[in-house]
Amino acid sequence: MMKNLVFVLAIAACGNKGQTQVSNAGSGDPPGPVRDTRTELEQRRDTACETLGPRITDCAVADAKVALGAGQIKQKDFDEITKPEIKAKNSKDFIDKCAGTEFSSRQVRVLEVCQSQETECEPMLSCLDNLNKQ
Repeated sequence: MMKNLVFVLAIAACGNKGQTQVSNAGSGDPPGPVRDTRTELEQRRDTACETLGPRITDCAVADAKVALGAGQIKQKDFDEITKPEIKAKNSKDFIDKCAGTEFSSRQVRVLEVCQSQETECEPMLSCLDNLNKQ
């Protein structure tokens, strides 16, 4: 359970490098076609983050079930933290923070490999430990 929390906090600590939105509202010009200005690496990162968010949330829920069974948390708390809207918010928060983080190409590859090759939580989270290894 701590490994999930540590990973989520590590991603959260990286912060979000928000982008400034430019609007042509009021210019009289019709909006042009939307063009993805992200680099290929940023697109790959974002795809991996979008896949990992729900999976990491699911792993946290699995950890909460174990904690519930061990008497470490109460049923009321478990029910609260596993509500669909809470899970969706946690996944979205992870995706936003992950996608807002600058990763090297090696780190993006780690994200891709871990989410595609590891089907169980513990191996996937152990794989993600390689994000910060040199």
